[in-house]
Formats: sequence, C-alpha cells, structure tokens
Amino acid sequence: MSPAPPAPAAPEPLSVVGIGADGWDGLPAASRQALSTAEVLIGGARQLALLPEECAGERVPWPSPLRPAVPGLLAAYAGRRVCVLASGDPMFYGIGRTLTEVLGERAAAGAGEAAGGPPAPGAGPRLRILPHPSSVSHACARLGWPLEDTEVVTLVGRPAANLVRALYDGRRVLVLSAGAGTPAEVAALLRARGFGPTRMRVLEQLGGPRERTAEGTADDWDAPPGDPLNVLALDCRRAPGTPPLSTVPGLPDAAYEHDGQLTKRHVRAATLAALAPAPGELLWDIGGGSGSIAVEWLRAHRSCRAVSVERDPVRAERIGRNAQALGVPGLRVVPGSAPAALDGLPTPDAVFIGGGLTAPGLLAACWTALPPGGRIVANTVTLESEALLADWYRRHGGELVRLAVAHAVPVGGFTGWRQAMPVTQWAAVKPPSASPSPTALPQETEQS
Repeated sequence: MSPAPPAPAAPEPLSVVGIGADGWDGLPAASRQALSTAEVLIGGARQLALLPEECAGERVPWPSPLRPAVPGLLAAYAGRRVCVLASGDPMFYGIGRTLTEVLGERAAAGAGEAAGGPPAPGAGPRLRILPHPSSVSHACARLGWPLEDTEVVTLVGRPAANLVRALYDGRRVLVLSAGAGTPAEVAALLRARGFGPTRMRVLEQLGGPRERTAEGTADDWDAPPGDPLNVLALDCRRAPGTPPLSTVPGLPDAAYEHDGQLTKRHVRAATLAALAPAPGELLWDIGGGSGSIAVEWLRAHRSCRAVSVERDPVRAERIGRNAQALGVPGLRVVPGSAPAALDGLPTPDAVFIGGGLTAPGLLAACWTALPPGGRIVANTVTLESEALLADWYRRHGGELVRLAVAHAVPVGGFTGWRQAMPVTQWAAVKPPSASPSPTALPQETEQS
C-alpha cells in the first residue's frame, strides 16, 4: 500500500499591521517581525514612508480607487509573504474590514489557530491582524473621555451630512477627518444646523512627535487648514432657539421640507412602529412624498438602508434634500412609478406604501418581493384603497387599524378640536408560505 501523498502546505498568512503616527518606534515586536520578514509591503504612501530600510520587501502603494484593486493585488502576489499596512486599528474603519469582506471572515487566522486547531489545508489566504491603538483611543486618552460613551462618526469617503444625526446637546462626538479641510467643513455644518456654540478641538498627528491641538467654537472657527491626519473632538452645544430632534420616530412636521405630501407626525410614529426597523435592514418606501418614512427608518440605526420611490421629479429632489438635512444622505431615491420602478431593486426586509396604493399590481409585486418574515405596511385615506386593504387583510391577516388624530385649535374665543382625515393602516408579516395575491383595483394615487 503506497503512502498517502503529503497534505498541501497552507498558504502564507496575509499579515495586516496597524501603524500610528509614532511610526516604527511605536510598533510591538510581533508587528516589527511581520514587516521585516515580508516580501511585499502594501500600504498608503504615508504609511510606507514610516518604515525603515530594514523592511526590505517590495513596496506597493495602494492604487485609487482602493477596493476594486484588492482582489487583483492579492492574486498578483499570491504565494509570497505579504504584509498590508493600516492606519491604527485595521478593524476600525480600516483596510482590515475590506480584506475580511474580500477573503471571508473565516480567513482570519486567529479564528482557528487561537482555538488550537491548524489552518485548513488548501484554504485561501489567511489574515493575521496585528492592531495598533486607533486614533479614537488616542483621542479619548488625551481628552479624558470614556470611549464607550463617545460617539464616533467617520467622514472619510462619506458626506459631512452623516454627522447631523449625532448632534445632540451635551453629547461628545469624535469625527474621523477626511483631510485638512474637514474642520472648516464641519464648523460650517454645525453653524447651519444650529450648533454654532459647539466646542471644537482638532487633534493632529495623534501619538506622533508632531502632535498638536487647535481649539475654538464652530461659530468663531477661522483656523487655516492644518495637518491632514487629524481627528475632531466636538462638545456639542445647541444654540438657543434651535429645535431639538428626537432619536425616536415622529419628528416634528416642520423638520421636513414638503408641499403637503407628508405622512404627518403621529401617523408617522405609528407607521414606523409597525415597520419595526432593525439594524442592517432595507426598506422600500413607495410613494415617498417628502421621504419622511425612509428618513426616520434610516435614523433608527446607522446600518439601516432605504430606497424611496417617487414618481414626481420635484418631490424626488425634495426627498434628497430632506435626507441631507436630517443626517441620512445615504437614502437612495428612485424617480419613477411603482411597480415598474421596483424592477432591479434589492430584496427588502420591509415595504411601506404611502402613495399609489391601487396602481395595478403594486401590492402583489411588493408582497412577492418580500422574503418570509418581511413586513408590509400600507396607509390610505380613501374608501377605494381601504376596501383593497380590507381584502388583503382578509386573505393574509395582520392588523387593520384606523388612526384618527385631532388637534386643538381656536374657535372664536374658545378652543375646539379639528379632526384630521382618518388613516387606515394595514400591517402584516409575510409567512413562510404565502397565499396567492388578490387582483388590484384601478389606479389611484394618494399620500397619507
């Protein structure tokens, strides 16, 4: 009996080394060993320049754009000892995340080896991640801020509007800067959003020999651009007269730019409760109007996603402005009429229909698109659409409710109630096996 062939050697792990502004001197022995023995060193030009001559591997700067180039670079240097340089902690808004997404989380060498098991023979490249203190850790240490109580917002490759939903009176926020111009851009945004009294500190080259701090308020910020490697520390202060915005659904109607096509505050809060946003989930907001449902879905958690479908181009542009103003610029606006405009959209976790409810095939298309466990909520103010929702409730269950809101208004020298149009709402969860959909009624457009 011939002996079994030897198992193929496991591929060399891909080392990812975090490095700070203190450069080579700040690295522990394991990180220095990985860099000194690497045959290929990949990183940003600034990071590669921090390495001494004893790191003799071939130096390869990242191309731009970075992410599309990652698979090709890894393939080009397969079989060689590769070390990737990262700024600070590679797994905190760093290249480590990109590499794990490209190679898969199971590629992290620590997962198997830390448990005492050998790497799987023939497996793809493994990751060996050697972190360094992040800029956020350095900043909190300088400021005396508890890290767990500090909000962190990155503006690296992201619009400054992302900062808006972190602005609350008395909150401490660290902003990962996109460059030397970020402090002035943030100061302008703070003034525009009513947070001009906010104390700003710009911490440059944290942990390095050229570390320095600039300080002021957003109202009086006039410092010239400094070092591009900086973090902003914000002690948020709201200017007198600036209305507060809640963290829960039901923002004031005045927070939105609209032409009357707006799901009003109290109905909006009930609608979001029925939609039940959860981290990472995707919403289809159909008949977006002013975009209020999609905006407040996105404000529920930073990882939530939403697509707002609106057939009126003027309103579609308005939805985009509302998303920017309320801190969720990632809202995707799709101009067009549903159900045709739904073609090609990613699978939703929840669907809200606030306009065009009786367009032929719309309800059926949304129900079909939902996976088992997906939620659908539809609002209407007309008898025709109410009859349609009653039929869907009869066939698919869920909840059928009528929401009635009245506001106190002056009546001569007294006060009385003014009743808003009642809203009928159907909410349902798609079961594992759904029954066939009823036929839709003729087209009608509405907005609750």
